[in-house]
Amino acid sequence: MTFPGRFVEHFLADKMDRVSLSFLVDALEIRRGGVAANISFGLGVLGLRPLLVGAVGPDFGPYRDWLSGHGVDCGGVRESVRHHTARFICTTDLDGNQIASFYPGAMSEDGEIELGPLAAHVGGLDLVLIGALGIPFVADPSQQLPRLDGPQVCALVDGAAYLFCNEYEEALIERKTGWSGADVLDRVAVRVTTLGPAGARVERSGHPAILVGPVPERRKADPTGTGDAFRAGFLAAIGWGLPLERAAQLGNLLDVTVLEADGPQEYELKPAETAERLAGAYGQAAAAEVADHYG
Repeated sequence: MTFPGRFVEHFLADKMDRVSLSFLVDALEIRRGGVAANISFGLGVLGLRPLLVGAVGPDFGPYRDWLSGHGVDCGGVRESVRHHTARFICTTDLDGNQIASFYPGAMSEDGEIELGPLAAHVGGLDLVLIGALGIPFVADPSQQLPRLDGPQVCALVDGAAYLFCNEYEEALIERKTGWSGADVLDRVAVRVTTLGPAGARVERSGHPAILVGPVPERRKADPTGTGDAFRAGFLAAIGWGLPLERAAQLGNLLDVTVLEADGPQEYELKPAETAERLAGAYGQAAAAEVADHYG
């Protein structure tokens, strides 16, 4: 939903203990989404073959067809007979700020999915979002971070090959775990922090931080799913064996591509345009390296 005003104008500093707000929105649109599906979609668009693992409701059929048509292997999706597919209800204001609620629905059955047989079926897994079976994993607290307590955040983050977060989530992780920024870097191989219009920062313990500026935007339509798109671009580049800086650059390109689209999966990625925008933002070398794998 879209609210034609600014949320911050309606919060009263002396009334924060009694918040009761209603926003009259201009538009309501129902779109395909979900963190795992958005990331898988982006990887599929870039020519990789992601395996989507999760639980959905009985209404998944058309969505399965859409994802399969964009290169996503849905063989790891469990269809629940008890719960609806998860829902993310979001309102966005003129500044791109968002207020959202998340209903997990069928995701409550994720624990009944076994990764071992799925890994055997597809001939092994390179990287999974949640660590199991000794497979390197990505920690991505995303929308669920406010729901997790300190020990849960510690368990999720510790040992991750990659930790993805934005600036707010970065600060919340440190507050909930009691770890400093240096402590976090000692527990993960790579921390990737998205910085909104400033691009992204990639950090490793004992190495200088890599700051990667944004790809200039052509228009601003909807910020929903931009973080997921960044992760898809970043992980695609990692899958191709490209360096961290190049991964962040491709992540930024997908991020802005979704920002310019009306929804998390309402975009097309054309090789020539991808190369042109990468060259304009980061130089011909960046465009050439990505073009060796995409396009």
